[in-house]
Amino acid sequence: MTDLLDRLRALQVSSLCDADKSLPVVDPAIRALVPDVVLAGPAVTVSCVDDHLPMFAALAAAAPGSVLVVAGAGGTRAVSGELFATEAHRRGLAGIVVDGLVRDVRGLRALGLPVFARGTCPASGSVRDPGTVDEPVSFGGLVVHPGDLVCGDDDGLLVAPPDRLAEIVGAAEEIERTEAALVTAMRKGRDLHGLTTVDEHVAALYRGEPSALGFRV
Repeated sequence: MTDLLDRLRALQVSSLCDADKSLPVVDPAIRALVPDVVLAGPAVTVSCVDDHLPMFAALAAAAPGSVLVVAGAGGTRAVSGELFATEAHRRGLAGIVVDGLVRDVRGLRALGLPVFARGTCPASGSVRDPGTVDEPVSFGGLVVHPGDLVCGDDDGLLVAPPDRLAEIVGAAEEIERTEAALVTAMRKGRDLHGLTTVDEHVAALYRGEPSALGFRV
């Protein structure tokens, strides 16, 4: 698992999506609040609806390297902020992703821990609901199970079982090698059309023939 996570962290989430276009992608409204971060780790799930008390239990249950997946169920108050992020960082967690709202953005950015959310709200919720930890949750249009791998960067989040990502990580690495070669060639003056089979591909599609876009690098 450690090797797989290291390889996932070295990749863009877009490359994983290109390697398997059916990968489950989280609602793009859930965005990175801290820029230029990369996230990959197993999910520890928690339900927090306008109440941040369950975050204490989730942090206690989360092993180093894991990702807190916080299901907010349409709440209108912040359920996480600088204190929880600082504790997550202290415990060695990979990040916090919230289908809901957070606060203390200035502190989050200074800390640098990857945090994703639908938005921010300065008002926090209550502390009366113990919530549930490590049970399947609805998150960003997906059902996330404890132990699913969460991958994220500035483009967004995807969630999938470890074995599914292990099957496509090699293809994603090859995609990035190809794209790096394309960028290098274009910086040397070559045009993108000439580096691809786009003309042949379009002609084949017009003829009703099966075709796939290829690259000449």
